[in-house]
Amino acid sequence: MKQVIQTKKEAWLHAVRLRTLPLALASIFAGSFLAAYQNVFRWEILLFAALTTIFLQILSNLSNDYGDTIHGADHLARQGPVRAVQSGLISLPEMKRAMYIFGALSLVSGLILLFLAVQDWVLFGVFLGLGLAAIWASVSYTSGKNPYGYAGLGDISVFAFFGLLGVYGTYFLHSLAWDDSVIWIGIALGLFSAAVLNINNIRDIASDTTAGKKSIPVRIGKKSAVIYNWFLILGGNYCLIIFAFITQEWTSILALGLFPFMVKIGWSVQRGTTSQEIDPNLKKMALSTLGWVILFGIGLVFLGKS
Repeated sequence: MKQVIQTKKEAWLHAVRLRTLPLALASIFAGSFLAAYQNVFRWEILLFAALTTIFLQILSNLSNDYGDTIHGADHLARQGPVRAVQSGLISLPEMKRAMYIFGALSLVSGLILLFLAVQDWVLFGVFLGLGLAAIWASVSYTSGKNPYGYAGLGDISVFAFFGLLGVYGTYFLHSLAWDDSVIWIGIALGLFSAAVLNINNIRDIASDTTAGKKSIPVRIGKKSAVIYNWFLILGGNYCLIIFAFITQEWTSILALGLFPFMVKIGWSVQRGTTSQEIDPNLKKMALSTLGWVILFGIGLVFLGKS
Protein backbone atom coordinates (compact mmCIF):
# COMPACT_ATOMS: atom_id res chain seq x y z
CA MET A 1 0.00 0.00 0.00
CA LYS A 2 1.35 3.40 -1.01
CA GLN A 3 2.20 5.99 1.60
CA VAL A 4 -0.07 9.02 1.29
CA ILE A 5 1.72 12.39 1.14
CA GLN A 6 -0.40 14.96 2.96
CA THR A 7 1.76 18.09 3.26
CA LYS A 8 4.15 20.02 1.04
CA LYS A 9 6.97 19.37 3.52
CA GLU A 10 6.43 15.61 3.20
CA ALA A 11 6.35 15.99 -0.58
CA TRP A 12 9.72 17.76 -0.65
CA LEU A 13 11.23 15.13 1.67
CA HIS A 14 10.00 12.43 -0.69
CA ALA A 15 11.46 14.33 -3.66
CA VAL A 16 14.87 14.70 -1.98
CA ARG A 17 14.88 10.95 -1.15
CA LEU A 18 17.14 10.96 1.86
CA ARG A 19 17.59 7.19 1.65
CA THR A 20 19.72 7.64 -1.49
CA LEU A 21 22.30 9.88 0.19
CA PRO A 22 24.29 7.10 1.95
CA LEU A 23 25.05 5.60 -1.45
CA ALA A 24 26.12 8.97 -2.82
CA LEU A 25 28.55 9.44 0.08
CA ALA A 26 30.00 5.92 -0.10
CA SER A 27 32.34 6.65 -3.02
CA ILE A 28 33.55 9.89 -1.39
CA PHE A 29 34.33 8.07 1.86
CA ALA A 30 36.05 5.23 -0.03
CA GLY A 31 38.32 7.64 -1.89
CA SER A 32 39.06 9.49 1.34
CA PHE A 33 39.91 6.28 3.22
CA LEU A 34 42.32 5.38 0.43
CA ALA A 35 43.89 8.84 0.75
CA ALA A 36 44.22 8.39 4.53
CA TYR A 37 45.90 5.03 3.90
CA GLN A 38 48.48 6.87 1.77
CA ASN A 39 48.81 9.69 4.36
CA VAL A 40 47.52 12.35 1.94
CA PHE A 41 44.07 12.87 3.48
CA ARG A 42 42.71 16.46 3.67
CA TRP A 43 39.57 17.27 5.68
CA GLU A 44 38.55 20.17 3.44
CA ILE A 45 38.58 17.88 0.40
CA LEU A 46 36.32 15.38 2.16
CA LEU A 47 33.94 18.14 3.26
CA PHE A 48 33.45 19.79 -0.12
CA ALA A 49 33.52 16.52 -2.06
CA ALA A 50 30.73 15.26 0.23
CA LEU A 51 28.73 18.49 -0.12
CA THR A 52 29.06 18.48 -3.91
CA THR A 53 27.98 14.85 -4.10
CA ILE A 54 24.97 15.42 -1.83
CA PHE A 55 23.84 18.38 -3.96
CA LEU A 56 24.29 16.35 -7.15
CA GLN A 57 22.34 13.42 -5.73
CA ILE A 58 19.47 15.66 -4.64
CA LEU A 59 19.53 17.30 -8.09
CA SER A 60 19.31 13.86 -9.66
CA ASN A 61 16.40 12.87 -7.39
CA LEU A 62 14.47 16.06 -8.15
CA SER A 63 15.14 15.67 -11.85
CA ASN A 64 13.98 12.06 -11.72
CA ASP A 65 10.71 13.12 -10.09
CA TYR A 66 10.28 15.88 -12.69
CA GLY A 67 11.31 13.80 -15.69
CA ASP A 68 9.26 10.71 -14.84
CA THR A 69 6.18 12.92 -14.48
CA ILE A 70 6.81 14.58 -17.85
CA HIS A 71 7.45 11.28 -19.63
CA GLY A 72 4.65 9.33 -17.95
CA ALA A 73 6.57 6.87 -15.77
CA ASP A 74 4.93 8.38 -12.67
CA HIS A 75 1.26 7.67 -13.23
CA LEU A 76 -1.61 6.72 -10.96
CA ALA A 77 -1.18 3.01 -11.67
CA ARG A 78 2.50 3.06 -10.76
CA GLN A 79 3.23 0.48 -8.04
CA GLY A 80 6.34 2.07 -6.51
CA PRO A 81 6.36 4.80 -3.85
CA VAL A 82 4.35 7.87 -4.74
CA ARG A 83 6.37 10.78 -6.16
CA ALA A 84 6.24 14.44 -5.11
CA VAL A 85 4.91 15.97 -8.35
CA GLN A 86 2.61 12.99 -8.82
CA SER A 87 1.07 13.79 -5.42
CA GLY A 88 -0.06 17.19 -6.71
CA LEU A 89 1.50 19.08 -3.78
CA ILE A 90 4.49 20.29 -5.82
CA SER A 91 4.01 21.79 -9.26
CA LEU A 92 6.30 21.19 -12.22
CA PRO A 93 7.56 24.84 -12.19
CA GLU A 94 8.36 24.54 -8.46
CA MET A 95 10.28 21.33 -9.05
CA LYS A 96 12.16 22.91 -11.94
CA ARG A 97 13.18 25.89 -9.75
CA ALA A 98 14.45 23.48 -7.09
CA MET A 99 16.50 21.72 -9.77
CA TYR A 100 18.11 25.03 -10.74
CA ILE A 101 18.91 25.77 -7.09
CA PHE A 102 20.61 22.43 -6.45
CA GLY A 103 22.37 22.58 -9.80
CA ALA A 104 23.83 25.95 -8.78
CA LEU A 105 24.74 24.68 -5.31
CA SER A 106 26.57 21.68 -6.74
CA LEU A 107 28.46 23.92 -9.18
CA VAL A 108 29.54 26.39 -6.49
CA SER A 109 30.53 23.63 -4.08
CA GLY A 110 32.43 21.84 -6.84
CA LEU A 111 34.32 25.00 -7.80
CA ILE A 112 35.36 25.54 -4.18
CA LEU A 113 36.53 21.92 -4.05
CA LEU A 114 38.66 22.39 -7.17
CA PHE A 115 40.15 25.68 -5.96
CA LEU A 116 41.19 23.94 -2.74
CA ALA A 117 42.55 20.82 -4.40
CA VAL A 118 44.05 21.78 -7.76
CA GLN A 119 46.59 24.47 -8.62
CA ASP A 120 47.24 23.33 -12.18
CA TRP A 121 44.82 24.98 -14.63
CA VAL A 122 44.81 22.00 -16.99
CA LEU A 123 43.74 19.68 -14.18
CA PHE A 124 41.26 22.31 -13.02
CA GLY A 125 39.72 22.34 -16.50
CA VAL A 126 39.59 18.54 -16.67
CA PHE A 127 37.82 18.22 -13.31
CA LEU A 128 35.52 21.13 -14.12
CA GLY A 129 34.51 19.28 -17.27
CA LEU A 130 33.86 16.13 -15.24
CA GLY A 131 31.80 18.14 -12.77
CA LEU A 132 29.68 19.68 -15.52
CA ALA A 133 29.24 16.20 -16.98
CA ALA A 134 28.02 15.01 -13.57
CA ILE A 135 25.47 17.84 -13.47
CA TRP A 136 24.33 16.97 -16.99
CA ALA A 137 24.07 13.29 -16.07
CA SER A 138 22.04 14.13 -12.95
CA VAL A 139 19.52 16.13 -14.97
CA SER A 140 19.40 14.11 -18.16
CA TYR A 141 18.72 10.69 -16.62
CA THR A 142 14.95 11.12 -16.96
CA SER A 143 14.60 14.76 -18.09
CA GLY A 144 14.97 16.38 -21.49
CA LYS A 145 13.96 15.25 -24.95
CA ASN A 146 16.08 12.09 -24.97
CA PRO A 147 16.66 10.98 -21.36
CA TYR A 148 19.34 8.31 -21.32
CA GLY A 149 17.66 6.48 -18.43
CA TYR A 150 14.79 5.64 -20.78
CA ALA A 151 17.27 4.00 -23.15
CA GLY A 152 18.62 1.73 -20.42
CA LEU A 153 21.94 3.55 -20.03
CA GLY A 154 21.52 4.49 -16.38
CA ASP A 155 23.67 1.62 -15.14
CA ILE A 156 26.66 2.89 -17.14
CA SER A 157 26.28 6.39 -15.72
CA VAL A 158 25.91 5.14 -12.15
CA PHE A 159 28.91 2.83 -12.54
CA ALA A 160 31.05 5.72 -13.80
CA PHE A 161 30.00 8.54 -11.48
CA PHE A 162 29.30 6.61 -8.26
CA GLY A 163 32.16 4.20 -8.81
CA LEU A 164 35.18 4.98 -10.94
CA LEU A 165 34.99 8.78 -10.92
CA GLY A 166 33.59 9.03 -7.41
CA VAL A 167 36.29 6.93 -5.78
CA TYR A 168 39.28 7.67 -8.01
CA GLY A 169 38.37 11.34 -8.41
CA THR A 170 38.11 11.83 -4.66
CA TYR A 171 41.38 10.01 -4.06
CA PHE A 172 43.13 12.08 -6.74
CA LEU A 173 41.86 15.39 -5.32
CA HIS A 174 43.33 14.40 -1.96
CA SER A 175 46.64 13.13 -3.32
CA LEU A 176 47.13 14.61 -6.82
CA ALA A 177 48.69 11.24 -7.64
CA TRP A 178 47.72 8.03 -9.46
CA ASP A 179 47.48 4.62 -7.82
CA ASP A 180 46.40 1.69 -9.97
CA SER A 181 45.10 -0.30 -6.99
CA VAL A 182 42.43 2.34 -6.32
CA ILE A 183 40.62 1.36 -9.50
CA TRP A 184 39.43 -1.91 -7.94
CA ILE A 185 37.59 -0.12 -5.15
CA GLY A 186 36.13 2.22 -7.75
CA ILE A 187 34.84 -0.77 -9.72
CA ALA A 188 33.42 -2.33 -6.55
CA LEU A 189 31.49 0.84 -5.66
CA GLY A 190 30.32 1.16 -9.25
CA LEU A 191 28.94 -2.39 -9.19
CA PHE A 192 27.19 -1.87 -5.86
CA SER A 193 25.70 1.41 -7.07
CA ALA A 194 24.47 -0.27 -10.23
CA ALA A 195 22.87 -2.92 -8.00
CA VAL A 196 20.87 -0.23 -6.20
CA LEU A 197 19.63 1.15 -9.53
CA ASN A 198 18.91 -2.36 -10.80
CA ILE A 199 16.78 -3.14 -7.74
CA ASN A 200 14.90 0.11 -8.36
CA ASN A 201 14.33 -0.88 -11.98
CA ILE A 202 13.24 -4.42 -11.09
CA ARG A 203 10.65 -2.89 -8.76
CA ASP A 204 9.39 -0.62 -11.54
CA ILE A 205 9.31 -3.11 -14.44
CA ALA A 206 5.54 -2.84 -14.92
CA SER A 207 5.26 0.97 -14.78
CA ASP A 208 8.45 1.48 -16.83
CA THR A 209 7.17 -0.86 -19.52
CA THR A 210 3.94 1.17 -19.73
CA ALA A 211 5.91 4.43 -19.97
CA GLY A 212 8.32 3.11 -22.59
CA LYS A 213 11.31 3.28 -20.22
CA LYS A 214 13.65 0.58 -21.51
CA SER A 215 15.68 -0.10 -18.37
CA ILE A 216 17.82 -3.22 -18.29
CA PRO A 217 15.18 -5.22 -16.32
CA VAL A 218 12.52 -4.16 -18.84
CA ARG A 219 14.77 -5.28 -21.70
CA ILE A 220 15.85 -8.64 -20.25
CA GLY A 221 13.02 -9.49 -17.82
CA LYS A 222 13.06 -10.02 -14.07
CA LYS A 223 14.68 -13.47 -14.09
CA SER A 224 17.74 -12.26 -16.02
CA ALA A 225 17.78 -8.97 -14.08
CA VAL A 226 18.05 -10.96 -10.84
CA ILE A 227 21.04 -12.88 -12.26
CA TYR A 228 22.57 -9.53 -13.24
CA ASN A 229 21.94 -8.33 -9.68
CA TRP A 230 23.87 -11.30 -8.28
CA PHE A 231 26.75 -10.51 -10.64
CA LEU A 232 26.87 -6.92 -9.32
CA ILE A 233 26.87 -7.98 -5.65
CA LEU A 234 29.37 -10.82 -6.04
CA GLY A 235 31.55 -8.85 -8.46
CA GLY A 236 31.90 -5.89 -6.11
CA ASN A 237 33.09 -8.11 -3.27
CA TYR A 238 35.45 -9.99 -5.58
CA CYS A 239 37.08 -6.67 -6.53
CA LEU A 240 37.86 -6.13 -2.84
CA ILE A 241 39.75 -9.44 -2.74
CA ILE A 242 41.74 -8.37 -5.82
CA PHE A 243 42.58 -5.06 -4.10
CA ALA A 244 43.74 -6.88 -0.96
CA PHE A 245 45.88 -9.25 -3.04
CA ILE A 246 47.53 -6.40 -4.96
CA THR A 247 48.23 -4.23 -1.91
CA GLN A 248 48.76 -7.11 0.54
CA GLU A 249 46.54 -5.19 2.95
CA TRP A 250 44.39 -8.15 3.92
CA THR A 251 42.79 -6.26 6.81
CA SER A 252 40.79 -4.37 4.16
CA ILE A 253 38.66 -7.48 3.62
CA LEU A 254 36.97 -6.62 6.91
CA ALA A 255 34.39 -5.14 4.51
CA LEU A 256 33.34 -8.70 3.67
CA GLY A 257 31.52 -8.60 7.00
CA LEU A 258 28.69 -6.95 5.02
CA PHE A 259 28.67 -9.69 2.39
CA PRO A 260 26.06 -11.85 4.20
CA PHE A 261 23.71 -8.84 4.37
CA MET A 262 24.16 -8.20 0.65
CA VAL A 263 23.43 -11.86 -0.06
CA LYS A 264 20.25 -11.57 2.01
CA ILE A 265 19.25 -8.54 -0.07
CA GLY A 266 19.92 -10.50 -3.25
CA TRP A 267 17.66 -13.33 -2.10
CA SER A 268 14.94 -10.88 -1.08
CA VAL A 269 14.99 -9.28 -4.53
CA GLN A 270 14.92 -12.68 -6.20
CA ARG A 271 11.97 -13.88 -4.13
CA GLY A 272 10.02 -10.61 -4.21
CA THR A 273 6.92 -10.74 -6.38
CA THR A 274 5.52 -7.25 -5.80
CA SER A 275 7.03 -3.76 -5.82
CA GLN A 276 6.17 -3.46 -2.10
CA GLU A 277 8.31 -6.52 -1.34
CA ILE A 278 11.23 -5.36 -3.48
CA ASP A 279 11.26 -1.65 -2.55
CA PRO A 280 12.81 -1.92 0.97
CA ASN A 281 15.88 -3.54 -0.56
CA LEU A 282 16.84 -0.22 -2.18
CA LYS A 283 17.53 1.38 1.20
CA LYS A 284 19.13 -1.80 2.53
CA MET A 285 21.54 -2.05 -0.41
CA ALA A 286 22.47 1.63 -0.16
CA LEU A 287 23.15 1.35 3.59
CA SER A 288 25.01 -1.94 3.12
CA THR A 289 27.26 -0.24 0.57
CA LEU A 290 28.03 2.57 2.99
CA GLY A 291 28.64 0.05 5.77
CA TRP A 292 30.93 -1.91 3.44
CA VAL A 293 32.97 1.24 2.82
CA ILE A 294 33.21 2.03 6.53
CA LEU A 295 34.45 -1.48 7.36
CA PHE A 296 36.85 -1.25 4.43
CA GLY A 297 38.22 2.03 5.82
CA ILE A 298 38.57 0.66 9.35
CA GLY A 299 40.40 -2.40 8.09
CA LEU A 300 42.66 -0.46 5.72
CA VAL A 301 43.48 2.65 7.76
CA PHE A 302 43.25 1.54 11.39
CA LEU A 303 44.08 -2.16 11.23
CA GLY A 304 46.39 -2.09 8.21
CA LYS A 305 49.85 -0.66 7.83
CA SER A 306 51.17 1.12 10.89
